[in-house]
Amino acid sequence: MAGRILVSSAYLPPSEYFSVISQADEILVEKHENYLKQTYRNRTYILSAHGPQSLSIPVYQGSLHKTPVKDIRIDYSKRWQQVHLRAMTAAYNSSPYFEFYFENIEKIISKNHTFIIDLNMELIKSVLAILKIIKTISFTSDFEPTKNKDYDFRYRISPKEESLFTIKEYSQVFRQSGPFVNGLSIIDLIFNMGPDSVSYL
Repeated sequence: MAGRILVSSAYLPPSEYFSVISQADEILVEKHENYLKQTYRNRTYILSAHGPQSLSIPVYQGSLHKTPVKDIRIDYSKRWQQVHLRAMTAAYNSSPYFEFYFENIEKIISKNHTFIIDLNMELIKSVLAILKIIKTISFTSDFEPTKNKDYDFRYRISPKEESLFTIKEYSQVFRQSGPFVNGLSIIDLIFNMGPDSVSYL
């Protein structure tokens, strides 16, 4: 997969997103597509005591109709930051590496970014630093139509699509004796496996 790839903006996306980035030479994040609801652009999944839990960032609803993702603003009238941070703490505070990485993620989420794309990018760069993956990431200069190209992952990495990515299983908090849970946020891997996380991508 070496070469150029195209990915969407994403909120603490699953391991697949970072696996794709780790193998690429040039990474472009789509900035000009029309915003899509119910995708990783504003949603992530963690593993709680009751199973997978969706965490969504609220955005101003009036701006959704054919609005470029770069212009989507976060709605702070809802206390989503406290909800997300409490949920992450409840899910992972007993994981081996939670105390090493949570503080930085908490600081970024608590910053009150105006645009969701800026929050997502800061979190992605922080995760790449944790994984020790050194990459230069740029934004697209205009929208490139979808043509089923091998390097285009904008709509393939999605909670609505079955992933072809199979992550090597690791120990998960709350998994107990059930099957391994795929499709979770990268923080599930990081909090559980710490410095070894990159070897699971």
